[in-house]
Amino acid sequence: MRRRVFHSPSREETFRTGRKLARGFRGDEVVLLFGDLGAGKTVFAKGLAAGLGLENADEVCSPSYTLLNIYQARMPIFHFDLYRLNGESEIYDLGWEDYLGRGVVIVEWGEKWPFEVRAVRIYLEVGEGDRRTITVEADSGFTPGVPAESPRKDAFSGGRRKMKRTSRAGRRY
Repeated sequence: MRRRVFHSPSREETFRTGRKLARGFRGDEVVLLFGDLGAGKTVFAKGLAAGLGLENADEVCSPSYTLLNIYQARMPIFHFDLYRLNGESEIYDLGWEDYLGRGVVIVEWGEKWPFEVRAVRIYLEVGEGDRRTITVEADSGFTPGVPAESPRKDAFSGGRRKMKRTSRAGRRY
């Protein structure tokens, strides 16, 4: 597990940190965002989208009511928000597994994510004023903040799928 800590004095720096991190993405990442209300998860998601080439990052908004927003950048971005969901079955019903490997999956409220997937975990902690401590944890195949050089085999840890379920589309995961 690789870990890197960033200290952000402002919303703009939180955005820039997300943008810089996303420039190293290959296009199959799952990003779990953790943090309290107002911690900056959506600001960070906007930065990720900008780093992935979305022309207008202001389009990115928290999908609290729609549950999923899709943006087209250099690769598709699937932005989920789990705030209003309760339990594994409601999250499963979103059909999230159908998006794995098709683009970057960003999940706000990662603490509600009950499934085992290879993911970049972003912890946003509120400090004084707009200050944030941003901790990025990633599996050894990804170095936070460093551009990628070769594609990964699979979005799941070790290249193997750990759960035995079938999606609504008939895909095993």
